[in-house]
Amino acid sequence: MSHKIISPVFRIAGIMILLCSVLLIAAPAMAAEEQTLSISGSTTVLPIGAACAEAYMEKHPDVDIQVSGGGSGAGIKAIGEGVVGLAMSSRELKDEEKTKYPQLQLVPIAKDGIAVIVNPENPLNALSLKQLKDIYTGTITGWQDVKGNTGKIEIVGRDSASGTREFFFEKVLNKEDFTKFMLEKNSNGAVQQYVSQTPTAIGYVGMGFEDGVKVLEIVGSDGKTEKPSVATVKSGTYPLSRELYFVTNGEPTGLAKEFLDFVLSPEGQKIVEEKGFVGI
Repeated sequence: MSHKIISPVFRIAGIMILLCSVLLIAAPAMAAEEQTLSISGSTTVLPIGAACAEAYMEKHPDVDIQVSGGGSGAGIKAIGEGVVGLAMSSRELKDEEKTKYPQLQLVPIAKDGIAVIVNPENPLNALSLKQLKDIYTGTITGWQDVKGNTGKIEIVGRDSASGTREFFFEKVLNKEDFTKFMLEKNSNGAVQQYVSQTPTAIGYVGMGFEDGVKVLEIVGSDGKTEKPSVATVKSGTYPLSRELYFVTNGEPTGLAKEFLDFVLSPEGQKIVEEKGFVGI
C-alpha cells in the first residue's frame, strides 16, 4: 500500500487560504457592527427619535439604529457611562450630572410645551399656574374647587426618571413636593391613556401626546391665557415651554454625528413637526 505525502508548503498554503476565507466571511459582520447606534432616554423625545431613526435607516440600509425610552435620567446615565451612543432628554442636565459626567453635551433638536390634560368629559377649560400647583401639591383635591366636575381629582404624573416631571417640579411646583397621592406613570403615553379613560383624572404630557384628551389653557403670571401650540411655544408666550435635547458624550463623531445632522436637517425638522412638536 502506498501513502501520499503532503508537502509542508502545500499544508501552509491551505491554512492561509482557510484563514483568508474566515476573514472574508467575518468582514461584513464587523462592518455591520460598526454601523449600529443605540439611543435611549426621554419618552417625550422618543417619538422624534424613533421616527427619525426609521427615516434615516430607509436612506441607509446598512445602518441599525435602536431607540428606547426609560426617561431622561436613565438616558443621561446611560450616555454618561458609555452604554449608548446618544441619549434623549426633555430637560437640562442637573448639577450632579454635570459633575459626574463633565464631558456630556446637550444638543437642542426641538421645542415643546407641556400640555396639562383632562378627560374630554370634564367641562373645565383653564387653570392658573397657582391652581395647578395647588392640585399637584395636594392643597386642592376636588374638581368643584376649580369649577370642574364634582368629585375628587385623580392626579396623574410621571416617575422620578422623567425629565418632564423634573421640569414640572421646577416650573409649576417651585420645587415643592408632589402630593403622595399622585399616580406615577413611566411614560407620556401611559399618562395620556389613563387620562383619556378616566373622567376625574388630570395629567401633564409633552404636546405630541394630545390625542383623546382635552388640553387645558394655562393662565400665566401675567394673566394671559395660552394653550401649547407651534406659535405660543416658538414665541415663548406659553408658560410651560421648553427645549428638547439629544445628549452626546463629548463631541459627536461617526454615525452619532451623521444621525444628529439628519435630525437637525430640514427633513428631520419636518419629522419633528409631524410628531406634534416645534422645530428649532
